[in-house]
Amino acid sequence: MNKPLFSIITVTFNAENTVERTLISVKQQSFRNIEYIVIDGASKDRTLSILQAYQSDIDQLISEPDSGLYDAMNKALNIARGEYICFLNAGDKFHQEHTLTQIVSQLDNLNFSPDVVYGETALVDNNGVFLRMRRLSAPKSLTWKSFKQGMLVCHQAFFAKRELVSTYDLQYKFSSDFDWCIKILKKANSTYYTQLTLIDYLHEGLTTANHKKSLMERFKIMSKHYGIISTILYHVGFIIRSIFKK
Repeated sequence: MNKPLFSIITVTFNAENTVERTLISVKQQSFRNIEYIVIDGASKDRTLSILQAYQSDIDQLISEPDSGLYDAMNKALNIARGEYICFLNAGDKFHQEHTLTQIVSQLDNLNFSPDVVYGETALVDNNGVFLRMRRLSAPKSLTWKSFKQGMLVCHQAFFAKRELVSTYDLQYKFSSDFDWCIKILKKANSTYYTQLTLIDYLHEGLTTANHKKSLMERFKIMSKHYGIISTILYHVGFIIRSIFKK
């Protein structure tokens, strides 16, 4: 079995109630060719002491003030060495202990090396209990134009080759990951749908808590990539379809 190196990145800030499940999930992965990077924003609670308890499982741990989530992610990207980048933030976890093994097994049977590997996402509550599958399902075929319909693939279930990855645009405070994924897909020559549930995603994340501001940013991002007229027409069509569904 070929063994690509996965850079798994966790960003934390005052996450004492959720971060341990993420650390355990990474530690329990049966596939071990991973580089685990944790960037903490100088947490004021017990987060750092919890991270230090798992120090042997973390390749690089940085705890210092930052300018927010995406600034911390950029710090990690600047030091990541893996062939594939995977973000797994505090409270999120791999769906099962063999998730990476299953991905690598599938990749090993391909006659190409996909630029983006992706799958499905389950939503969980603060206790890690399953709530439901994500409303938007991952498409069988994924291109940069797919995101005209919204973020069809959860950021955490989107594994991109490091060579295609750029830093996050810090002008966006809540939806820079949406912009980031589109930019990667514009460069990608190939994508691969695993048909697996890859991630258990903590439902009360930053974007969920700032839903309206996130939607406004996404509109700006879609206008930038797809054009303002196309974006307006899509949203008008969405509103009309929603009315007739009622």
